[in-house]
Amino acid sequence: MKSRTLLPLVTLGLAGLVPAQDLPPNPYLSLQNEMKQAIARGNAYLVGQQHEDGYWGDPELPALTALALTSVVRDPSFDIGRPFPDNIKKGFEWLVAQQKEDGGIYNRGLATYNTATAVTALVASGRDIYEPAIVRARKFLIGEQWDIGSEGEADNKNDGGIGYGSKNDHTDLSNTYLAIEALALSKKVIEDGKFGDQPELDWDAAITFLSRCQNLPGTNDQDWASDNPEDVGGFIYTPGSSKAGERDLGDGRVALRSYGSISYAGLLSLIYAELKPDDPRVVAVKKWLGKNFTLDENPGMGAEGLYYYYQAMSKALSVAGIDRLVLEDGSTVDWRSKLASRLLTLQRENGSWVNDNGRWMESNAILVSSYTIMALEQVYYSIPGRP
Repeated sequence: MKSRTLLPLVTLGLAGLVPAQDLPPNPYLSLQNEMKQAIARGNAYLVGQQHEDGYWGDPELPALTALALTSVVRDPSFDIGRPFPDNIKKGFEWLVAQQKEDGGIYNRGLATYNTATAVTALVASGRDIYEPAIVRARKFLIGEQWDIGSEGEADNKNDGGIGYGSKNDHTDLSNTYLAIEALALSKKVIEDGKFGDQPELDWDAAITFLSRCQNLPGTNDQDWASDNPEDVGGFIYTPGSSKAGERDLGDGRVALRSYGSISYAGLLSLIYAELKPDDPRVVAVKKWLGKNFTLDENPGMGAEGLYYYYQAMSKALSVAGIDRLVLEDGSTVDWRSKLASRLLTLQRENGSWVNDNGRWMESNAILVSSYTIMALEQVYYSIPGRP
């Protein structure tokens, strides 16, 4: 299972397929070098934060360890083909040791979030030894998909989605997107059949749930869906509720405001659900993202969740195969150069990143540094025609 990439997150492009002298000049070369240095400095910071037992941050939140491990092993300077250094091996061993009888990798709640990020890290390791743990964790994530009420019918607004765990509260797009991503990245582990028949997510139900999180009346069967120009095409947190709040439409109606980070999560989820580029849901969210493209804030949320936003952007646009995002005025933006340059300016002297706004734990330098390093790595590996 050895692999540098988190297929299909990264497109390797032309390198190795054509002679180097026939490749066009690389306009990203200088930026790539800067990114490589920033990634190395960031990972040096992370390695310095690892506990003797192998974990990072809070042992009750395995996601912090998973995110740090993913950041380290995807570093362009890290030799994924050689035996892991003792500290990285210990980190993966600690992570797998947190797996429960039900297959989830969690401790203090947040079972979906922790398990999904753990699966992504184990896939990034490229080690066959972790495949049984991945398979068990996949089953857990699939088992967290909601289908309450009449079986097989999306008669509850939460049906098809995934929440934090235990199915006693709600589903949301953030947990659903992370679970979908983990399942997509780990699918290759089960494709050869050596683990026997494996369950699969109900993708039709998942698409219904995704549609119910999008402001697009034509495909969203919920009454709240709005075609207000400021919101149409964008996504919200969960059917009927947006972290960005409501918008008064002035005619006695209110709209649930679309916002940036969750709209990128929505785009990525639609792609992993194998919707075509001309599907109206994909077209609409790309239009909203182009209209609201900025690196100064998380659109609709300001500084809240800003680094989650950056990471979701890097993944969604690269997986969507978008080299230049079309903006509202018809012009295009080289989002890779813009995003990477922005992140480089935000790195602190010790190699870390942190958000001055602490909502969603973004005052935690381990979390935010991992988000940022992974975003830079995503940009680095997805540059067109370059490894």
